[in-house]
This record gives sequence, structure tokens and C-alpha cells, in this order.
Amino acid sequence: MTESPIAVFDKLTRVDPPERTPVLFDTACVLGGSIAGLLAARVLADHARTVLIIERDQVNVEGRPRAGVPQDHQGHGLLPGGLAQIERWLPGFTREAQDAGGVLVGPDQQVVYLDGNQQVRGGEAQILMGSRPFLESRLRRRVLALPNVSTLSAQATGLEYHDGAVSAVRYLADGVEDVTSVDFVVDAMGRASRLSEWVERTGYDRPRLQRLRTGINYATALFARSDMPEDLELACALAQFSPPSSPDGLAVGAVNAVEGEQWLVMLMAYGDNQSSSSIEAFRSTCAKMPPIFGEAVSGAVTREILTYHQGDSRRRDFTGLSNFPARLVSVGDAVASFNPVYGQGISSAALHASCLSQYLIGDPAFGLPAAEFFAVQEVVVDAAWTISAGGDAARLDAIEGAEVRDDVQRQRWAMDQLIRATLVDETVADAFSAVAFMLAHPFSLGDPALVERAVAANQRASGLA
Repeated sequence: MTESPIAVFDKLTRVDPPERTPVLFDTACVLGGSIAGLLAARVLADHARTVLIIERDQVNVEGRPRAGVPQDHQGHGLLPGGLAQIERWLPGFTREAQDAGGVLVGPDQQVVYLDGNQQVRGGEAQILMGSRPFLESRLRRRVLALPNVSTLSAQATGLEYHDGAVSAVRYLADGVEDVTSVDFVVDAMGRASRLSEWVERTGYDRPRLQRLRTGINYATALFARSDMPEDLELACALAQFSPPSSPDGLAVGAVNAVEGEQWLVMLMAYGDNQSSSSIEAFRSTCAKMPPIFGEAVSGAVTREILTYHQGDSRRRDFTGLSNFPARLVSVGDAVASFNPVYGQGISSAALHASCLSQYLIGDPAFGLPAAEFFAVQEVVVDAAWTISAGGDAARLDAIEGAEVRDDVQRQRWAMDQLIRATLVDETVADAFSAVAFMLAHPFSLGDPALVERAVAANQRASGLA
């Protein structure tokens, strides 16, 4: 791959359907019915006569939580980058979600606060808000309505190979082991995927696993909302805090208007700081935050507080493997799961589907490992990892007093200048939002002219210019 990451990312974020979709397989199989798996199945439906999704959880289309997604009670939303891709593959999805109660939040109804100070608002980006079960169930409904896509309630237990390529999937259904022949497999089994163990056990290279400690503690509750979405002055707010301005040790808070005329309110803390475990403490913390938080928790509780802990962010490196099965790729959290507070998970999964489409229409050599796919996917993974893991690494280094290389210090200084300037400069705020919304690659923020603009804006704001 000779193109720059910015150019590759720009191609992946295109929204026009592929011009050609050759049928390449008799049977393609997706392991896992997550959002990443469903979107992969949608892409494969253009290229396979039959697409089989093997999912171990009992699923339905009524928006109930899924056992394999422990964080699905927490805040979720579709960032503009992911929403555009889902509309690309499932036209009309946004309108259908709105009709069912989802909330499409325009730029004038969303706000970000940094230590109580509001970022400049601009742009035209829209965010689709809804709970994770709500969004996932609507995706599942649309994908399973495709005539060549079906699902099997079973647990995948391994793969079989022929001439260096995946040829079959073994699974356990109702206590009975069985096997199905396949021509292509997508691993969408999440951050706990066992694919690495499977391939290593049969003599292939194991992808390298990278972990970054996060120690995230979530607490999320739902409250009744009286206003209709179009009547809300604000429908989506994110508040970030740094010591000593953190209320009750809080690092991040989010409030989103979601389906069922409800507010979903999330409070997040790191490490030994625990988010509020009682409604009284929850409301007390929200009262110390921007007004929308106090207003959102003033209504009746429609779902009590549910907590979630995530110890680390993870990514598996599939690039550069010299011995890996052909006709096999991984998507979603099976490749990388980030600090969820940045809200990039669903959008990353949607962009992985775009990577899969680009690979399949590129006349790939199916007798070889999917190196082209993994190289393009790495651009998406790097884009999300740069934002989320970069922030976590800087926080940990500060806590631990770690020695930081000069080049990393310069990068963090530039990022700090950009973030501060989002409070006072619309151009910088728009550029930063494009990256946060997964519409642009983070390398675009390295433009020297943009950094210089941010420094000048910060100097003017502090009276130094």
C-alpha cells in the first residue's frame, strides 16, 4: 500500500455503493452476530450466494440486551462516520430508526464541554442516538431480511483448512457438534475472540496482541424525558474533566436523548475512582456539571444504575503475518477494542465493512492470506487507536511519571494546543470534530498550518497575542 493513510481513509469513507459486486463464493460465514458481524454479512451478501451468521447468543429484533455484549447497557451512539457507512449499506436505516424512537441529533443540539468550558459549535454532522440493543436490533432486522443471509444459533468451536485456506467451520448447536463447508470466513467474535488460539493450534502464526491499561469504571442510568427530540435545545452532551476540576473524581460524563422518550446518562471514572452507585449520589454529581446533566436526571428513573468495568484496550496485529490462513479475516472488536468513552466502536465496525468491500471488489488472490485487507483495515484501526489510546497513554505517563520521548512530547503538545483551541476557534473545532467523528484521519490534524492557527488562537484567548 503506497497511498498515505489520509488518502486511504478518505476512500474508505466514501458513501456511494460499489460499481460492481462480483459473486465470488457459494457460502460465506460470519462468526458472531455483533454489529461488526452484521455489517460484514451485509457486504458479503453482494458477493456470496449464501451468507451464514453463526451466533451463540439468543437474539431477537425487539431491542433486548445480548449476553455477549456486557457493555450494551452503557452509552452508545452512531457517529457521523459510522452512520454514513451504515446508510451506504442499508439505505433508509436512519429514517427507520427515527420512526422507532431513535434521535437524530443535529449540530445545533450537540455540545462538548472541557472542564466546564464549551467547545465552539459548527459543521453539519449529525449523530444518531439510541441504546446499543436498539441500534443493533434494527441492524439485525435489516440484514436478516436479505434473501441470501441466514443465522444459526450455535457456538463456533474451530476451523478446518485445505491447501492453506479455510474450508469449513466447526460449531456446537444444542449440544451436538457439526461442521459446515465454507468458502470465506469473517471472525466477528469480539474482544474475546479465540481465533488466535485456533490458528496457532494448527500451525499458523498467532497475531500479536497489544494491551493498554485503562481501568474504566462506568455507571449509566435512564431517566424519563418529556420533550420531543425536535423540541430539545440540547440532545447530546459530552463533558470531559481533568483534575482538580473533576467533580467527585469524574473523568467523563455523557447525556444522550434515546428511544422511549428517555435520557441516557453516563458517568465514567478511572482507576480507584468509582462512578456513583446510588441514584442520590448520581444526581448529586450531575448537579456539579453543565446544566443539561442536572436537567436530564431530574425526571423519573426508568432504569436503575448499571455499572461496567473495562481493564484495558486491545488490538491484534494481523499485518505482516508470513503464515496465516487464506480466505479468513477479522473485524470489529476481534481486531481492536478501544476505550469506549470515545464512542468509536460502532463506527470502526462500519468502516471495517468498507474495508471488506474494497478488498472483495479488488480481484484478490484467495489462495493467499488477505494481506491487502489487513493493510487497509490497519488504517482504520490506527485512526481510532491514535485518539483513544493516545489519550490513555498520556494520562498513564503523567500518573506514573514515565519518561516520554521528545517526538511523543511534541505530538502531545500539538494535540493539547488543538484541543484547547476548539474552545475558541471554529476552524480548529471543525477539523478536530471531523477526526473525532471518524470522518477524517487523525494525521490531518498534523497540518502545520492548523497547529499554528491553534497556537495563535490560544495566545489570543489568553491575552498573550
